[in-house]
Amino acid sequence: MNEPLTRKIIISAPAHEKLINQLQGRGFDVAYLPAISYEELFKIIPDAEGVIVTTRLGIDSTMINQAEKLKWIGRLGSGMELIDEQCAKEKGIVCISTPEGNRNAVAEHTLALTLNLMNNISKSFDEIKRGRWLRNENRGVELSGKTVGIVGYGNTGSTFAKLLSSFNVTVLAYDKYKDGFGSGYIKEANLEHICRYADVISFHLPLTAETYHMANADFFNSLQQKPFFITTCRGPVTDTTALINALTSGKLAGAALDVLENEKLDRLNSIEMCQLDFLTAQPNVIVTPHIAGYSNEAFSRMTEVLIAKLQSLNMI
Repeated sequence: MNEPLTRKIIISAPAHEKLINQLQGRGFDVAYLPAISYEELFKIIPDAEGVIVTTRLGIDSTMINQAEKLKWIGRLGSGMELIDEQCAKEKGIVCISTPEGNRNAVAEHTLALTLNLMNNISKSFDEIKRGRWLRNENRGVELSGKTVGIVGYGNTGSTFAKLLSSFNVTVLAYDKYKDGFGSGYIKEANLEHICRYADVISFHLPLTAETYHMANADFFNSLQQKPFFITTCRGPVTDTTALINALTSGKLAGAALDVLENEKLDRLNSIEMCQLDFLTAQPNVIVTPHIAGYSNEAFSRMTEVLIAKLQSLNMI
């Protein structure tokens, strides 16, 4: 007598334990392999019905063509740049992301970076650790009454705008693929308006061929208000060389980055090492290690969103 076929799901990145429990509770054989390499995944993916990823591993056409039984790819978080969606579509494989799960975490982190930068919090703390108590030199700039430019008005950009509701700001929001969302303090704008009027500019874009190095020399040179620049989306959306030039030439009041073009610090080339050394040495720059969407709540909520979407599609 033949044994019943087992439906296998591979989780290739750290995930909340309830994701494993809920999938196992539905009868799936769950392979929880948060440290699996691309080569190891390639060997076992032919047996998988579903695979769950983050930004740790790419699911390219080679991997997809190897996945003979694959029905869906689940992405914990936002951004699908590491998945060959076109190849998946041609194979009838459904791709699912969960930006609703961590949009609040990203928005809160963006606000935290903004307030930190404008009020010299990290800067003054570093000075105190060196025995320097400098008050006049660390006068802050209030967010209240300022104009905030938001580039990209999707899940995270719109959530960040909502968090700003109590700060008495004007939000200029630009999204090439959206309109009709302006209301009250949120004004629809184009990129030229943001570059001309914004005191703070925050990027919330996916990484695509269109957005690669969107924050480039032309962008920074067009800034009129010497704004604070914040990015919590994807590193390659910003041209690091252009950003550094904007800082050194005084086009920016400061910059806060949760993302870098190359986030594998053990694999930086000599130019990237010099760039990171420069950025971390500046008193008006903050760099955090791509943690904006990594709150404890988001870690749990992304699981809930993925399960709900898989259920709605009758995938589990």
